[in-house]
Amino acid sequence: MKMASVFIPALMRKLTGGRDRVTATGRTIGQIIDSLESQFPGIRAQLIDGGDLKSSLAVSINGEMATGGLLEPVDDTSDIYLVPALSGGGL
Repeated sequence: MKMASVFIPALMRKLTGGRDRVTATGRTIGQIIDSLESQFPGIRAQLIDGGDLKSSLAVSINGEMATGGLLEPVDDTSDIYLVPALSGGGL
């Protein structure tokens, strides 16, 4: 069975034993996060706040920025990148 590849940002790798890429099952980003939580307890709290993705997190699926939140569809060949939102000041 093929599974989606999930690329883990550096600041979250302590939750995955240092792994930068893991696999997960699911048809939506929410199900992928549930799969990650079953493998790596505690990761959900880093990704979800108040029933939706944290505002400080962006998700890219196969190179396209996802806008559907937890309901964004994925398939079992997707490359999913969890991207901490960049913050900073202006000029």
